[in-house]
Amino acid sequence: MRNLIQFLVKHSNWIVLLIYTILGFVLLFNFNIYHRSVYLGSGNKLAGDVYAVSSSVTGYFNLKQTNGELLEQNSRLEMEVLQLKDQLKIINAGKLSNDSVHNRLFQRFGFITAQVINNSVNHTQNYITLNRGELDGIKTEMGVVDQNGVIGKVVDVSDHYAVVISLLNPKLKLSAKIQRTQYFGSVNWDGANPEYAQLLELPSHVEYKKGDTLVTSGFSGTFPEGIMIGTIETNKPKNSGEMRPIRIKLSTRFSRLSNVRVITNKLINEQQELENKVQQL
Repeated sequence: MRNLIQFLVKHSNWIVLLIYTILGFVLLFNFNIYHRSVYLGSGNKLAGDVYAVSSSVTGYFNLKQTNGELLEQNSRLEMEVLQLKDQLKIINAGKLSNDSVHNRLFQRFGFITAQVINNSVNHTQNYITLNRGELDGIKTEMGVVDQNGVIGKVVDVSDHYAVVISLLNPKLKLSAKIQRTQYFGSVNWDGANPEYAQLLELPSHVEYKKGDTLVTSGFSGTFPEGIMIGTIETNKPKNSGEMRPIRIKLSTRFSRLSNVRVITNKLINEQQELENKVQQL
C-alpha cells in the first residue's frame, strides 16, 4: 500500500495531466458537433474494415465446402445431360416405352466426389491417389472423371484412399468412339506428351477429320456412354488403306487435377456375371 501511495505521489503531475486530457476529449466530442461526427465516422470505418477482413477470412475457409457443393451440382447436371442424350437416341430409333427406359441412366450410374491428393504426369506409368476409399463406397474398376472428361480407373482401394490408374499410363486402354460417325476403337497413351494420346484399332475404311470429338463408348460398364475424352488432331491421309494410330488431344488437364468424381455402376455385377456365364459355355 505504501509503495502505491509513493508511486501516485511521485507521478501525480502525469496522472493529473492524463485526467484533464481525457476530460477535455469528452467535453470536446460531447459538445462539438463537428468533432463528434468525425469521431463517429472514423469508428464506423474501422468497424467496417474489421467486418470486411472477417468476412474475407470466413469466405476463404468456406470456399472448400462451396467448391464441393458446386462439384456435386455439376455432376448431377452432367448425368441429366447424358440421360437426355440416351432417351433422345431411343426416341429417334422409335423404341421409347414408358416402362422400360424412363430414368434408365440414373438407375444404373451414380457418382462419389473425391479430391486428388497425389498425382503424377511425367512418369512412364502414372497413377493418382484420391482421399476417398472403400468406406466411402469406392471399389476397383470404377471410372474416374472430372468436369473436362475421363481421368482413369480405380485399381486399388483401402478404407480411406483409392489409387487410380491414369489415362496417362500405357497399361490402360479405354474403349472410345468418334461421336460424329459412331465408329469405335481404343484410346491409349504412348508415354510421350501428357496432353496427347492415340486412337487405335479404328477400321481403315472409317472416315475422320481434325476436330472430331472422341467420347466413351459405354461398352465396358466402367463409364457411361458419351463422356468426353478428346478431339482428333489430324485429318485422315488420302488413299490411306492401313490402320494406324490417330493422334488425339486429351480434354482433361492432368497437371491441374483437383476435384474428381468416381462413377458407380449399380448394375455392373449383374452385367459381369452374365458375360462370364456366356464365356464359360
